[in-house]
Order: sequence, then C-alpha cells, then structure tokens
Amino acid sequence: MSAPGSPLIISPQASAALASAISRAADAETAPLEERSFEDGEFKLRPLVSVRGRSVFAVQTLAGTADAPTADRILRLLFLLAGLRDAGAAQRIVLVPYLAFARKDRRTQTRDPVTTRYLAELLEAAGATLLVGLDVHNPAAFDNAFRIPVMHLSAQPLFAAHLAATGLGMADQVVVSPDVGGVKRVQLFRELLQRQCGAELPMAFIEKRRAAGKVSGGAVVGEVRGRRALVLDDLCASGGTLIRAATALRAAGATDVTVIVTHAPLAAGLRALLQANGIDRVLVTDSAGTHDDVSSDPKLTVLPVAPLFAQVVRRLATQRSLTPLLETWPPAD
Repeated sequence: MSAPGSPLIISPQASAALASAISRAADAETAPLEERSFEDGEFKLRPLVSVRGRSVFAVQTLAGTADAPTADRILRLLFLLAGLRDAGAAQRIVLVPYLAFARKDRRTQTRDPVTTRYLAELLEAAGATLLVGLDVHNPAAFDNAFRIPVMHLSAQPLFAAHLAATGLGMADQVVVSPDVGGVKRVQLFRELLQRQCGAELPMAFIEKRRAAGKVSGGAVVGEVRGRRALVLDDLCASGGTLIRAATALRAAGATDVTVIVTHAPLAAGLRALLQANGIDRVLVTDSAGTHDDVSSDPKLTVLPVAPLFAQVVRRLATQRSLTPLLETWPPAD
C-alpha cells in the first residue's frame, strides 16, 4: 500500500487505458473505481480505496466516442471530482489531454456563449484544485477562464524530438502555420526545431478568411519552393484547413508535406488527411484516443502522451518545476 502522501491516479472507464499507462510510467498507484450504470442511464462512481488526505490525479480525455460522448465524459468527471472532494481527498488534480469546448473561448457575435468559461466553472464547482491541459486552443483564454491554478503542457517537444530522431527536422524544412491564428504556435515550434537541428529554419503561413461559414483565401506567405513543409496545428476536426494548406504548399513548390497535429478527435478528419494526395505523412498524439480503422495506415505516426503526463505526476508529487517539459523531450532534469 502506498504512503498517504504518494500520488493516486483514478479515472472513469472511458479513460482507464490512458490512466493505466500514466500510472505505469509514473510508478504511481492506480485507485480501483466502482463505475456502475443503471437502466435509466444514470450511473455511480465510487473509489474503492481511501482517498482521505491524498493527492488524487483524475484522468479524463474529453473527446467523445459513440460509446462515451463528450457530455457523458464531462458529467462523469464532474461526479468523480465531487465524490473525491466529499471523501476527503486533499488535492483533486485533473489531467485532461483533450479539453472539450476549448475553441469557444470568446464572443464573436451578439449573445455568444463563452463555453470554455462555463466548463471551467463546472470543474471548479465540482472540486477540482488544479487542471493540467495539453495544447489547448488558446492558452491565454485557458488561463483566464479558470479561478483555480491551471498548467498548460505542449506536445511540441515530443514532435520535435521525433522529427530530429527520424531526420525530418533538418535544415531543408520550412515550418508552416495553416492560418494566421496559429503563427505564434508555429514560431515556438520553429525555435524548438532549430535547437534540435542546429540550423535556421524559415517559416510560412497560409492566408485564410472565414465569412458566413465559408472559408476562402489560400495564398502562401513565405518561401516554400524546393523545401519540405512541416504544417503544425493544435486540432484536426474535419481536416479541411490542413488539406487546404497542403494543397497551397504543393502549388507553391513544396516538395514534401508533413502534417503535425496534437488532437485528432474524429476518425473521419484523420482519415481525410491520410487520403489527401498532397500530404506525405501525418504525425499526431493519442490525446483524443486512437482510431483503430486508420491506426495501421503507413502514413500515420501516433505519439503517446502518457509519458508526458507521467512526468507531470512525478514532478508535482516531488514539487519540481514543469517548465523543462516545455523545452525538450525527454526533459533535461
């Protein structure tokens, strides 16, 4: 039995495989959970070990599936947190590899909802004391939505290490944002890659305009001719934006296109990327789960996020900084 001060990992069944992987990598205890469903659709969540005085890490990715829709995953996480609070857990730390509703973080029309803030209020009310997210859509809005402490991780060091190890992050690359909104994200990624390969890498972005639900534009800003393009984004839903970017890059003379995306919650969107003629390879994480129907595609590489979140568990348990996780992988200390 672990000591009372040691970390304890728990999760609803929908994220049990991810929680187990994090637990193994962190050498932490996994708490068994009774998750009982009733005929009318209600359910009950009950930890089967004492959590009193413990730091408990609740793991739940909020990307929905047919068996576990997003709303159901959120509600189970809320009920789990409230139950942990009532059972005396000293800290209720939420590990969310994929944060749902993160794209609606501001009002763009009259009476628009700010859904990111509403989700934050629910998690706070249920008893979360700290939330750790991965490549949320807008880090500033993420910080401002919560009144509890939040920590923002990035998969970029994982991607940069993989590209360096496979020879794809070399000096003939150009790092590309598929739209203007992602330029800052791509700037940070370029800096990581430059440290890995020891050479200056150019950057480009694709012009994109959206009006009345229609997307237009497609001019490439930056020099890509004769170069291999690395297109980085945080999320692939339908795949449309990334496919448009790849098409524009090919037309502008790029010789090779690699799409790099943290979250791929929909199999259809990922399948669209893999079937696109202008895309040579796709690099994603399993933050939103895995999609069995495309997982064997030779163009696809999936990087696990469990080792990254395991580092979070180990570092928080020993009161060490998370900053090295944003700088290199594996972390320097």
